[in-house]
Amino acid sequence: MSLQDLIAQASQRLTPTERRIAKLVLEDPTILAFGTVSDLADLANTSRPSIVRFATKLGFDGYTDLQSTIRSELSLQLSSPSQRIRQQETTTTPARAAIEDSIHQCLGALTEQRLITLATPIANGKNIWILSGETSMAGAYVLHSGLAMIRPDVHLVVEHSTGRELSSAAPGDTAVVFDFARYRRNSITTARALAELGVDIVAITDGPLSPLAALTQTWCELKIPAVGPFDSSIPSVMAAELLVAQVVNQLGDYARKRIDRLESLWQATDTFLNYRPRRDR
Repeated sequence: MSLQDLIAQASQRLTPTERRIAKLVLEDPTILAFGTVSDLADLANTSRPSIVRFATKLGFDGYTDLQSTIRSELSLQLSSPSQRIRQQETTTTPARAAIEDSIHQCLGALTEQRLITLATPIANGKNIWILSGETSMAGAYVLHSGLAMIRPDVHLVVEHSTGRELSSAAPGDTAVVFDFARYRRNSITTARALAELGVDIVAITDGPLSPLAALTQTWCELKIPAVGPFDSSIPSVMAAELLVAQVVNQLGDYARKRIDRLESLWQATDTFLNYRPRRDR
């Protein structure tokens, strides 16, 4: 299990000091991989025993055990293109470069195996409930549009009618929740309530310290760059499109037959404008 997954699993049990340590090592794993207990304690402005307690809370025998594991993981990560790109980032990265980096990170995070893991409960769920915070809503719309064309019982839940729409949610359903810091209260509290009902949660979020990552092992981390004053929607839209494609693969003939029926209905109702541009324009 990766460091991110270990921290996500333990996030609800971490103290404020331990969360500060977690944030530090997630931002730069080389501190943990190559620094001493004292080095990390100084950077986190805490004590050596706090660092050891952090390691044991993640399930390790101590700091040395944690460090050796992270060194092995880091040796693999440093060879990936997305990791090399992140090593070159600065706080003054232009918006174009930040978006490009987030695209690389998204593709790196959404490996084929990760997509299969995320898509399986979406393909198999009885009802699919899609929730989102404000800045990630574009991804939720894309996911809803795509899924609704390849399988039934897909619902986009909007904040003002959350209780009414989710009154029939039950075990066997799946909720896909998009949200990133600053987390929207409604999406987080609703996801918690659904998890308590036995609904499977698929979380598209920004890291193992996210409150969504603590609710499920089925989650992925996306890097969300700032574009001007707002967060970019590109990573969440990319994730949604890749998830739809993977669900199509898993549904196979069922999805193809449903799309064929949909195409027939479009033609029967003359949905699309029959337009060809004139060559002399």
